[in-house]
Amino acid sequence: MGSVDTWAALGDQTRRSILARVVRQPGSVTDLARDLPVSRPAVSQHLGVLLRAGLVDVRPHGRQRIYSARLDGLASLRGELEAFWSEALRNLKRVAEDDYHHTGE
Repeated sequence: MGSVDTWAALGDQTRRSILARVVRQPGSVTDLARDLPVSRPAVSQHLGVLLRAGLVDVRPHGRQRIYSARLDGLASLRGELEAFWSEALRNLKRVAEDDYHHTGE
C-alpha cells in the first residue's frame, strides 16, 4: 500500500476524531471506536489511512495492536500550517499598508 497525503487523510471528520483520540491516549481499535458512530472495522480502515499518511504508529501488544500519534507527522503538519499562517499575515499586513497609503493621499 502506498502513502497517503496527510491533508487528504485529515479531510475526513471521522479520521480527525480518531486522530484526536490517539493524540490524547494511545489505544486499540476497540478503545478508539468507543462512542464513535462507525463500526470497529471502519475505525480500523480509517487508522490504516492515518498510518499510511504518517500520522499514527502501531505496535503489537498481546493480541491487540495499539495505535499512537506520530509526533514527526504532526510536526510536519504544524510546520505547513505555520507557513500558511505566516504568509497570510504578511499578505494582510501588505494589504493594510497599501490601503493606508492609498487613503492617506
